[in-house]
Amino acid sequence: MTYTKEDIEKLDRIARLKIINSVTGIKPANLIGTINSQGQTNLAIFSSVVHLGSNPALLGIICRPQTAEVGHTYRNIKETKVYTINHIHPEFIKNAHYTSAKFDAAISEFKRCNLSEEHIPNFKAPFVKESTFKIGMRFKEALNIEQNGTILVIGEIEHLVLPDNCFVDDDIDLELSNSVGISGLNSYYALRKIKKHPFVRVHEVPKF
Repeated sequence: MTYTKEDIEKLDRIARLKIINSVTGIKPANLIGTINSQGQTNLAIFSSVVHLGSNPALLGIICRPQTAEVGHTYRNIKETKVYTINHIHPEFIKNAHYTSAKFDAAISEFKRCNLSEEHIPNFKAPFVKESTFKIGMRFKEALNIEQNGTILVIGEIEHLVLPDNCFVDDDIDLELSNSVGISGLNSYYALRKIKKHPFVRVHEVPKF
């Protein structure tokens, strides 16, 4: 099956969302936890977390165009400058998935979707207690993407909490962490480690 640009533009909106959200392959499934200055918490599922650099330790997320109904995560990040990224595990995929609903800002997805807030000293944003792999982030900058009105939010890692057993030879084994991946709008995948290769240096590249 082949689609041209014109074919894609003619697709039903939901069909187009499902297809284009799947073409990049399996993406990380995360819950972003935030809080506003009045103490109202928010939790939302994201599949757009991306590594931007290790020194400093930067991660990016893509936030959708802001409207009255959509944008609580970004507004909270801008307001308090902190947020959390929490891996999703098989035990609470359903709960995590339903945080994607457009709840009113006064409703906490933690409570509505039966997930637990977890707080650490001197860090305002809530973590997801059920997640064993979680990251506390400090907001650094936001870049507006003019082509579609989305926003690249860039943050630096301040806290990293992960299971001891997921370390293998100084690497993080995501199969052992029991984290899940996501494709499209609503399909979830288990992660399975297939192979590990060495860090590549030119003189070590084999002949194929």
